[in-house]
Amino acid sequence: MRYLLLAASLLFIAACSGQTDRQAYQIAAVTAFDGARLITGDGSAPIENSVFVVANDRFIAVGRRGEVQVPPGVHVDLTGKTVMPTMVDLHGHVGFQNVAEGTMSKATYTRENLIDHLQILAFNGVGAVIGVGDLVDRSDLHGGRTNWGDVPLRVREEVVPGAALFRTAGPGIAWPGSGAQGDPSRMDVSYPVSTVEEARAAVDDYVLMKPAFIKIWVDDRGGTKKTLTPPLYRAVVDEAHKFNVPVGVHNVTLANAKELMRAGVEGWLHVPARGGEVADDELVAIVKDRIARNDRPNIWMTPSLITAWMDTQGGTRPEWLDDPLLRAVYSVRDIEKHWGDPLKKAKPEDVARARRGFESDARSAMKLRAAGIRVVNGTDTGQSRFWIGYFNHLDLEAMVAMGMTPSEAIVAATRDSAEAAKINTGMVAAGKSADFIVLDANPLENIAYTRKIDKVYLRGREVDRAGLRAKWQARWKKRSTN
Repeated sequence: MRYLLLAASLLFIAACSGQTDRQAYQIAAVTAFDGARLITGDGSAPIENSVFVVANDRFIAVGRRGEVQVPPGVHVDLTGKTVMPTMVDLHGHVGFQNVAEGTMSKATYTRENLIDHLQILAFNGVGAVIGVGDLVDRSDLHGGRTNWGDVPLRVREEVVPGAALFRTAGPGIAWPGSGAQGDPSRMDVSYPVSTVEEARAAVDDYVLMKPAFIKIWVDDRGGTKKTLTPPLYRAVVDEAHKFNVPVGVHNVTLANAKELMRAGVEGWLHVPARGGEVADDELVAIVKDRIARNDRPNIWMTPSLITAWMDTQGGTRPEWLDDPLLRAVYSVRDIEKHWGDPLKKAKPEDVARARRGFESDARSAMKLRAAGIRVVNGTDTGQSRFWIGYFNHLDLEAMVAMGMTPSEAIVAATRDSAEAAKINTGMVAAGKSADFIVLDANPLENIAYTRKIDKVYLRGREVDRAGLRAKWQARWKKRSTN
């Protein structure tokens, strides 16, 4: 019976591809993967001695070996390995950075460089990413255009072999000068709005890009800048929801978190209340009330506590600084510059402060998670110290340090992230895109074991990790000799 169901699935796949039944088995190249411990991504107990079947780019059957019959095809023995779904990152800043040179610029934001970043993500077991604050042509709100091109819009339409899928949240909206910070190349990318009329006009232009969500910044940068006021961000949210486009926010204060939650914001690109403030019972009640009223109840956050968690390890040399997975992409010189040297130089009082900050934000995140906000994967990656791809693994470790179990962290980074991003991946289940990581150890025992990658498959095809590693190492070795 199961064999007949599999055959029917293959015929369905072929029919969806516009092929005849006679061609079905030729088109639907079938591969059965046997013997692995399988973490499906839904939080259930792992399937020991599993089998899962891939036809073209989809999973068509999943179960225990001997209980799932498979049609003829290739068999891959994964005995002794652990398999989990690839991750989805909802908070990327990819495209601007020249990884080899350690620089950032608008000139670097090309199709070639963006795809290189998507390959780095794939190498690390990330199957999809949403770019936030992307460089894309937009209205200048004064009758002109920025003329920055459409690279993000073109790449999101592509399926690049061996690269993560890309989706864009566009350039974002902020008070002038208070959006993305850090390198100057990113600081003027967002729509600069200071009136309600500009806020609505920015949204009207923004939605034409069909973004994954509209990003806003509500952050006065420690009192150094003006930021979006409640009337401005309410106007953005109201206008966006007229087009049924969700809104994701970077904010800091508890007061703004409450107003943004009342306004109907769906996504948070950091913990909603942080920087010394904590989620209180009123904010929890607002979250629960929205969910109970079914008022845009699918609320999510990317805690992005990675760097805070890394800072708690100051005064030591964390083992991840010497991880071959990291060193495949980044040079030793940059690794030491980004984190090795700063951690080594951290004073005890710096470490103590970092621990207090991390623990405070972690408590807020866990309290809001208990109220019904989904924790999902998001790394703020793409800036020089925010390692592309590798940070997704450290994000899992930060989630566990927050108080989540390894299984819960994996679900957050796979199934829940994929659902929030509206991408058909994140689980090893029939009908889902065949995106998975083959590991040499079991991350349910130690979440750091997600970094022990043997192979990565995207859309049913193995990523050429050896070839990518050789390309990147040759690139930074060339830099070191110049």
